[in-house]
Amino acid sequence: MSARKSKYSSLSNYVILIILASFSFAPLFLLFFNSLKSSMELGLNPLGVPITANFGNYLEAWRLGDYATAMRNSLLVSGTTIVGVLFIAGMGAYALARLKLLGKNILMIYFLMNMALPSQLFVVPLFFLWHRLGLVNTLPGVILVYSSLHLPFSIFLIRSYLVGLPKGFEDAARIDGASEWQVYYKVIVPLSWPVFLTVAVIVATWTWNEFFFALLFLHSESVQTVSIRYMRFSGRFLTDWGLTNAAGVIVSLPIVILFLFLQRRFIEGITGGGLKM
Repeated sequence: MSARKSKYSSLSNYVILIILASFSFAPLFLLFFNSLKSSMELGLNPLGVPITANFGNYLEAWRLGDYATAMRNSLLVSGTTIVGVLFIAGMGAYALARLKLLGKNILMIYFLMNMALPSQLFVVPLFFLWHRLGLVNTLPGVILVYSSLHLPFSIFLIRSYLVGLPKGFEDAARIDGASEWQVYYKVIVPLSWPVFLTVAVIVATWTWNEFFFALLFLHSESVQTVSIRYMRFSGRFLTDWGLTNAAGVIVSLPIVILFLFLQRRFIEGITGGGLKM
């Protein structure tokens, strides 16, 4: 009787998971199907499988959005932001987790406050400061903004992961004469790859899709990212939804591929970096 109940329980769990997965993947499949339709077919059949696949939408969307330039800019911004955040957040998290620093609990509260406050509060003074420094309409200016926005959360998450690591390896390295820097990059970093990859995925996803600061600080077409170029497909009086869906697939595909490759490490880093004070 218990075996039968267990069987029905497992079956019900699978049914619930399939329903939830359907709700999650249905918009993605609909986006892909509609990206292969012409405007006429999309109006007649907005929710079904395309009768004739029009892959020319992707070529036209790539050309109209100038995604060769936009992809280069987004890759440069995202990659540089990831490297900078991991470098600074890793050292900051190690100092807060392992070193005896005066007032480090106050710093943790400060980071929590930064994560709680909306970033739009600082837009006006930040814009005037960036304008005086000549950083408006430049990729380095946006990279600095993105890095500063991600550092509090990244430091907090990495520190939470490091708190749970055993200290035996570090003590052994110190006994062998390793400096604090050597302990960090030869012992701590190799043991903490899951949380570093988790932070990298989070930063990459947010930076790639970020629209507000990119629209505010990047005005020239030569420095705009993919999220800004996506606006080209939305007109005031006329929108080609086939091209709009194709552009949406182009914009989202790199992040989807990145997450599929790193999903196991991502989940491991999130679960291992539980909130530990």
